[in-house]
Amino acid sequence: MKPSDARAMTVDQIDDEVLKLKKEQFNLRFQRATGQLENTSRVRVVRRDIARLKTVARQKRAGVPMPAAPAADAAAKPKRTRLAKAPVKQTKAKSKSKAKSKAKAKR
Repeated sequence: MKPSDARAMTVDQIDDEVLKLKKEQFNLRFQRATGQLENTSRVRVVRRDIARLKTVARQKRAGVPMPAAPAADAAAKPKRTRLAKAPVKQTKAKSKSKAKSKAKAKR
C-alpha cells in the first residue's frame, strides 16, 4: 500500500485495514511455522504496511499536516555533482620508491 493511498483513507478505514493486515500477519506466521508459506517476502510487506498505516493514523489523530505529494517537476531539480578530490600529498616512502624506479629505468 502506498502512503498516498493511506492518507486518502479516514482514520476508521485505516483501523479496519490494520486489523485485516494483523489477521493476515497471524496467518502468515502459522504458514511459516508449518512450512506452508511460499511467498516469504509477503511477511515483510505486511509488517511494513501495518507500520505505515499506524503512522498515518497517528498523524491524522494528532492533526499533523500531511506532507505534499512529490513534485511533478522532480526532473527539473539540479543534480548533485561530486566535488573534485584534493590532490593527495605523497609520503616519503612513496617518493623514494618512485625515485628508485626512475633510476632503474635510466640504466
